[in-house]
Amino acid sequence: MSIRKLSFEESRSLYSLIRQDQRPLNEILADFKSTVPHSRHFTLCSYIVMILQDNKVLSTTERLIAFALLVEAYSSQNPSANPFISFIINASCHDGTKKVEKAFILQLLGVDVSHNGKEFLKQSASDYVTRPDLSFNEFPSLDQLKLQFSDKVHQEPYHGLFKDGFVKNVVPDPDVPPNCDTASSEFDRRPGTQPKLGTGNKDEAVVGLLSNLSLEGLNPHWIRPLPPRLPILDGELVWINPNGKPIPSMVYSNENRDRELMWDHGMCIDTSRGAVVRDLIAKALKGALAPRQQELFLMELENDANVVYHCGLTPGKLPDLVENNPLIAVEILTNMIKSPDISAEYFTALVNMDMSLHSMEVVNRLTTAVELPSEFIHMYITNCISSCVTIKDKYMQNRLVRLVCVFLQSLIRNNIINVKDLFIEVQAFCIEFSRIREAAALFRLLKSLE
Repeated sequence: MSIRKLSFEESRSLYSLIRQDQRPLNEILADFKSTVPHSRHFTLCSYIVMILQDNKVLSTTERLIAFALLVEAYSSQNPSANPFISFIINASCHDGTKKVEKAFILQLLGVDVSHNGKEFLKQSASDYVTRPDLSFNEFPSLDQLKLQFSDKVHQEPYHGLFKDGFVKNVVPDPDVPPNCDTASSEFDRRPGTQPKLGTGNKDEAVVGLLSNLSLEGLNPHWIRPLPPRLPILDGELVWINPNGKPIPSMVYSNENRDRELMWDHGMCIDTSRGAVVRDLIAKALKGALAPRQQELFLMELENDANVVYHCGLTPGKLPDLVENNPLIAVEILTNMIKSPDISAEYFTALVNMDMSLHSMEVVNRLTTAVELPSEFIHMYITNCISSCVTIKDKYMQNRLVRLVCVFLQSLIRNNIINVKDLFIEVQAFCIEFSRIREAAALFRLLKSLE
């Protein structure tokens, strides 16, 4: 529901309806329902309650119309939906309320104090005040009404400790007698004429009251000093503004003044993407995947090639994947290399890992699948040759030399490398291990290319 303040035009229109005490009540209510949107009913009724709380703002006839508007605004709903039902019932039992006003409210609520139903709404408020139908001996008490409307009356809202400190928006004028009807201009009107808004100071005052005051009263401000800040201890986290600058009111060491704010750009991203692949990669880092798991990985990769960027493979984990599942490593690196965003750390991790059959298989497959940077290939070959020279175990040395020689022959025959760039280094390697058949074959291949 809207709680926006009343505009000046809304205030004039509302008070114009309340002032029409010569018109039949049912016509006024019909105009209210047709001209005021339902979304503004609550706000307008709240302002009506505000001016009804003081008996001197409206005349008796105007108060009758105001109460009729409060009931009519929610007449199409269950009575319990009317948020002002408690105020209406309390007003009907207040000691300061006139008898004609009590009778009118009780008839609006459907209490059986009159036997003409809603027929009384066909007359004007002025006629009702002049010829009231008081066909009852005594008015019901507040307890009787609350018992009768027990399912319709809202519980009174909780009032805080300082609720009595609020000053109401409408303050009664102490110079006006309690029994005085403020609508002095109505005694000057001729019978049968309608009042015109803006003909007296009271009209302007009420319209100004409706259009300028909020629904909240004037509450006292409880001023309390701000608590002092505690000193910052060594090693304690310091709060900074998002622009990277410290809060001026706090004391900081010089080393913290120029710190830049780091932002996690991965926050709030869809973490469900690539969940199956991430699970498979986690298993592939610990051991060889079963054929069915390899097929599932390849199928997921075929459905979405970008899933490799969400699989959780970091450069530090690459050596474990190469040793346990070289084919999976080839598929991931092949898709990553196609993107210009691949980090050079993946190549560095592959070059610096211990030389093995699986690492050479991965590099050899990559050289035939994609175009690798030449400096990476040269660095990897240098690392392989250095590993063969430094190993102490003769059996493992002979085995690695054979692998390196076969690997180099494959690169040369497929024109992956330019032999002239590594001719001296590879030739020295072949001469040092000339006793091995694969090294002698590689040496002859180099001579044939001269």
